[in-house]
Amino acid sequence: MVLNDTDRELIAAIQQGLPLVSRPYASVGAQLGLSETEVIARLAELQDAGMIKRMGVVVRHRALGYRANAMVVWDVPDDELERVGRLLADETCVTLCYQRPRRLPDWPYNLFCMIHGRERDIVLRRLAQIIECHGLQAIAHSVLFSSRSFKQRGAHYAETAMGQPARRQSYG
Repeated sequence: MVLNDTDRELIAAIQQGLPLVSRPYASVGAQLGLSETEVIARLAELQDAGMIKRMGVVVRHRALGYRANAMVVWDVPDDELERVGRLLADETCVTLCYQRPRRLPDWPYNLFCMIHGRERDIVLRRLAQIIECHGLQAIAHSVLFSSRSFKQRGAHYAETAMGQPARRQSYG
């Protein structure tokens, strides 16, 4: 897919977040001279083409009182990865669940999920319930509680020398 000027303007208009109004796509469209329907259709095309990976909400958990934030890392056998990933992703307390390559010999973990809670013991109890419920006792895992919070934001796209948007990964 080749991006045109309208695509670039649309990406630039949404990269800092959608406006907090009842019809955000209509608002973005008004900025760009597009209808709400055109904005939605164009974003869908950009997602289908892989130019935009996903759109979602960035929740500032700490501001909402969720201070016990744990990344649970799992060493899931490769043939079980999809099944276990779906089980974890379907849990209401799991906000992120994704696969990453192992970095042997020091890092054997290939599945990561985030669990937020107001207190550590609540997060650990919920994790124990998930393990028991889904029979995950034999899968090695570690719980990594965050000790500080970084600025949270969505994906950021910037123009490269070639005039194409370059995706920068933002962590935190």
